[in-house]
Amino acid sequence: MAKLAGVSHTTVSRALNDSVAVKMETKQRIRAIADELGYVPNLNAKGLANQHSYLIGVFFSNLEIGTSSSFLAEVIDEINKNIPSEYSVSINSINKDTAQVLQKFDGVLIVSQSNSDDHFIDQMVQRKLPLVVLNREIERSDVSNLAADEYIGAKNITEYAIRLGHTRFGFIKGLSGFASTDQRQNGFYDALDEHQLNIDPDFVKEGNYLPKSGYAAMRAILAGSTRPTCVFCANDDMTIGAIRACSDLGYRVPEDISIFGYDDMRYSKYLIPALTTVHKPTGLIAERGIKLLTQMLASDEEIAPIKEVIDPTPIVRNSVQDLR
Repeated sequence: MAKLAGVSHTTVSRALNDSVAVKMETKQRIRAIADELGYVPNLNAKGLANQHSYLIGVFFSNLEIGTSSSFLAEVIDEINKNIPSEYSVSINSINKDTAQVLQKFDGVLIVSQSNSDDHFIDQMVQRKLPLVVLNREIERSDVSNLAADEYIGAKNITEYAIRLGHTRFGFIKGLSGFASTDQRQNGFYDALDEHQLNIDPDFVKEGNYLPKSGYAAMRAILAGSTRPTCVFCANDDMTIGAIRACSDLGYRVPEDISIFGYDDMRYSKYLIPALTTVHKPTGLIAERGIKLLTQMLASDEEIAPIKEVIDPTPIVRNSVQDLR
């Protein structure tokens, strides 16, 4: 086939695998010849010949806790939409049995939430695997890394609520140990500090990014003799629980208490009331990550690491009341 097409065997292989390294007209010529010859690719044989598994490992921080199903679904959906057809995906948890890590992956995406993932990242670098780390900024400069600025997202949405006249805030924190928890908390508190606002410690409760914890935390906040006018839930999943707690206790959102979240999950605009939140570009980060990884897999040359931090966007809906 390579001789008929007037190209190398490598170019034929790349064309049949829809590699971005081959021009479209060359791909079309090679595919036409393949159709005439009745060529049917054998992925198993191809993998053995090229020492490729055609398997991409996607590793999340501990899937048992803290990783919401909606966040997980959005990342996996974007990966599946953008992965080349010849590749398969293996979804794994970083905290699970390390035997899974020993599978022969052609490349790895790490969707990292915590600094505790750094050791695993080091292991992947030592194995010289094509690697992209998503979601959390990492310090090392030799690995491609795409993330969102969690701090500025939380700061901006808090400042929006302050502009609407809110001065008594509550806060439901995320899971301890996650980088996003610290960054969102810092952005929230810095916005309050810059406006000379204090927060009652009784209005601050721990959550774990799951709806049940948001429900329990909001009930605890509302149990006192006073209450905040506005509560920041550090992610949208906890907001679901918080809104339900308000309803169960007879409080209306936003008439009696305002609530805003973070992440802008797909369901957020369908809640009652529609949720004011922060759009974290999770889908965009996952899309760019898988495209970058497949470029690395298709290239014979080493691609310089790419570092990108994307600003989130405040999404104003109906869950924060204007008190002005």
